Amino acid sequence: FRLYLILIILITTNQTAPSTSPEAPEEDEFLGPRECLIKKLTRGSCDLVFCPPWERCIEGHCSCKPPYLCPSEGARPVCGLDHRTYRSYCQLMVHVCLHPSVPTEDQPKFNSTILSDTAAVKIFLPDARSPGGGEELLVCQRLWNIAAANVACKAGGTPLGALAADSTSYGSLTTAGGNTESPKRCVSLRCQGYEASLAECVIYDKVDIGNQEVATATCYQAPEAANASECGFTCANTKCVSANRTCDGVDDCGDGSDEMCCKKCRGGGFRCKTGACVHREALGDEQIDCLDGEDEATKHAAIGHPSAFSDRTMFTFSTEPTKLLPTNSETRAGRAHLESRLYCGIPNATTVDNVEVEGRANRGRVKRVVGGVPANPTQIQWQVAVVENKKVDCGGAYIGGCWVITAAHCVRPNPSAFMVKFSLWRKIQAQSTTDIVPVQEILIHPKYGANYENDIALLKLKKLPFEEKCLKDNPAISAVCVPWSTQLFQPNHTCSISGWGRTAEGKGAKVLLWANVSLIADCQRFYNDRFRPGMMCAGAVEGGVDSCQGDSGGPLVCEDELGVSYLWGIVSWGRKCAEPGFPGVYTQVAHYFEWIRYHTGWPAVTKFNS
Repeated sequence: FRLYLILIILITTNQTAPSTSPEAPEEDEFLGPRECLIKKLTRGSCDLVFCPPWERCIEGHCSCKPPYLCPSEGARPVCGLDHRTYRSYCQLMVHVCLHPSVPTEDQPKFNSTILSDTAAVKIFLPDARSPGGGEELLVCQRLWNIAAANVACKAGGTPLGALAADSTSYGSLTTAGGNTESPKRCVSLRCQGYEASLAECVIYDKVDIGNQEVATATCYQAPEAANASECGFTCANTKCVSANRTCDGVDDCGDGSDEMCCKKCRGGGFRCKTGACVHREALGDEQIDCLDGEDEATKHAAIGHPSAFSDRTMFTFSTEPTKLLPTNSETRAGRAHLESRLYCGIPNATTVDNVEVEGRANRGRVKRVVGGVPANPTQIQWQVAVVENKKVDCGGAYIGGCWVITAAHCVRPNPSAFMVKFSLWRKIQAQSTTDIVPVQEILIHPKYGANYENDIALLKLKKLPFEEKCLKDNPAISAVCVPWSTQLFQPNHTCSISGWGRTAEGKGAKVLLWANVSLIADCQRFYNDRFRPGMMCAGAVEGGVDSCQGDSGGPLVCEDELGVSYLWGIVSWGRKCAEPGFPGVYTQVAHYFEWIRYHTGWPAVTKFNS
């Protein structure tokens, strides 16, 4: 096989940040709200942003993956500056993440320098055919910004990165350099800001400088006595940046904290629904930045790529078989592999009958399961019926593997009394796709108690004889994804509920019903002290939108911008059904992500942030 070369400078960039909260002016058109700012959120806060493929989300923070969790299929071997060969780019980055160090071998390798007299940024690219083992190049002004300057300064030993990213004329370098001849060619770089070295950024073709401007960087020096009142914005890492450089999609802080809590974005930045701003070039670049995938929705396809570089290739070494591999391509490949192994949130379209229910258009908008719309027989493929002693009183949701989630008040610690029915449409009659599976174990949340607090339970299904799976292959059964962040969907997002509960006439539904509901903010105002952490509301404040008795344990499912469905809530309790001023209360599944993952393991809950 060919050995591809990735140039990585292994430099420790993790610094222990003081417990200073990011600070901002009392009133700011872009920054806020303050409740978000005091959390000191950074690019490693996976409640708001995606972790890179070599990290996974644990308790709200991106943490280094074990190397064995990196994809191996289709991976290309790479070489780091420690001169070790790694199976893939992901494994190399895991090594950098777990064991950052500076290589000491006296061999030609990538390095970057900020010239002391002019602040110009110069890099060295190894080339085996060059007499000096490589070529010195300047960095073109095109694409240069504070995120790239932060990387250059950190690599040079300045923990807080850059104070400014600017440019200067090539002629000024020749004058300042005296008899020293400056490189006549430059490369353009695109950095995200998390890189440990400019070598990890996307490097574009070498070009003759001519009359172009070249990049400069001024590294940040912390003031001896920082005055918070004089600082526009204090980053989570204590760096001080101008307030007008926040919420623009560019990482000025070096830890991303200036882009995490934004009411809107300036300078053409794009605001995710979670409040994080991303650069406009991140739109349609085949790498998900917003939790719900909005930046990669079809409407943003091919927006973010500069036209001057759309037909150019990344820089590669002139020698074979070694080659500089574009890191964004490797990241996209890793993400694509994770997507290919995603077995949740997307129903099998070949078995979904999308025929509209007769007469629905004439009845106007149907807002509730109480008197709601009958589902098509194989439409809601993660819906299950929890059967106790041959009676269906509750629903549940299939999350993959041998696991079902339901409400704690629906079950008791007696697995032999329960069965789970998959692909059930008529409540009392199986159809050709129906599967019935016995329950092996029931895990009720240990803090489930009065007033439906922590109303969640896991059902572990029995495996098939002599097999490691619990279900026979069935195209009418699909798993729904488990959300890892309570920020994934925001108030007013339209979601769906389903179940066999009571209808408008007060009778139990004969077939599976579904309806749309809206997520409602600040639900404590309706229920006061009965509303506790881990609960959420959906329906309509004016009433008429609700689940009802018999729907308990069933799924409230929300779909992201890429069409992936998540189990956002579990039907739990409420005041009567569809009463004005008393929306339905659901268990918020994302609140219990760590508990779910602890019992089910990674495969059943993994999506991108794994």
